[in-house]
Amino acid sequence: MLITLIAGARPNFVKIAPIISAIKHAEANGKDIHYRLVHTGQHFDKNMSESFFDELGIPMPDINLGCGGGTQAEQTAHIMIEFEKDLLAHPSDLVLVVGDVTSTMACSIVAKKLNTKVTHVEAGIRSWDLTMPEEINRIVTDSLADFYFTTSEVANNNLSHMGVESSRIHFVGNVMIDTLLANRSRFRRTELWDKLHLQEKKYFVMTLHRPANVDDANNLLTLIRQITTNVHNEPVIFPMHPRTAKIYREIGVTVPNLHIVEPLGYLEFNYLVERAHAVITDSGGITEETTVMAVPCLTLRDNTERPETCTIGTNELVGTNPDAIKPALDKLFAGQWKKGNVPPLWDGKTATRIVDVLCERWKL
Repeated sequence: MLITLIAGARPNFVKIAPIISAIKHAEANGKDIHYRLVHTGQHFDKNMSESFFDELGIPMPDINLGCGGGTQAEQTAHIMIEFEKDLLAHPSDLVLVVGDVTSTMACSIVAKKLNTKVTHVEAGIRSWDLTMPEEINRIVTDSLADFYFTTSEVANNNLSHMGVESSRIHFVGNVMIDTLLANRSRFRRTELWDKLHLQEKKYFVMTLHRPANVDDANNLLTLIRQITTNVHNEPVIFPMHPRTAKIYREIGVTVPNLHIVEPLGYLEFNYLVERAHAVITDSGGITEETTVMAVPCLTLRDNTERPETCTIGTNELVGTNPDAIKPALDKLFAGQWKKGNVPPLWDGKTATRIVDVLCERWKL
């Protein structure tokens, strides 16, 4: 059995790494299962892509399609054109896609049109917000996939409501947490720690990149001011997404306790997150990691495709209204933030369960 694994953006690499390890382990134990790794090139910045191969021990891809940049439509088209060529040249039994980025959707479409089976890891999650490109990617991918690997019962139910038969849905847990737990002992202290004289639980980590938060320079400035003035002078470390950096340059202001840094590698970023007082974000994946590490998380969104991080974990939806930030931070500093628990099957063994299902389905 040959599986084509698709990765293109930072979250993909975190999810694909344990799957590669699990395939190698099965192969070493006599299973006729092999993989080919296709990097679409969707993220082309070193810290957003290349560094992950080194840090997470991912083998270099068999091919990089070089499809970075451009509008949503241009990038989708570029990925589809280049992946079609690659899949025709290297037919496989299954195309495995992860997450909800443009590469996930584009490669699913190509595979199905070439009559190749598709499986979606992290299937069934929904924000119900069609203004988010990721939501469109999820819906399209899930409408095409042959079978599904899910992170929660909520995702299972979403797929069932789409009409997906239960035999095609496999609740296996969260591959992102496999990577987190496998590398937790390897988290690496960044030079920022000494440079900024950081102390455990006395600083914040912030990430923002959603259009609703960063596309308007004035809105971004308002968010930053609300955050930095209500964290009791604690430092706010802001590894800035390239999208956000472009907007931030338009503002042209300096805030004393806000520290803008380049995107960090996986090991350095999570070292900071694990020791932070709290994380302020509009990312979905980070809310999963903070839940497992028991770090309070304030999400500046009105919805989430990962509700278990709120109902079970340490995450709370603050919303996109800047006026909601102060009450949330007041609650945190008053010691009233929930402790949270880890959702079922987020135990570091998800990739093994995925490969076991693949071997069973292909009778390996």
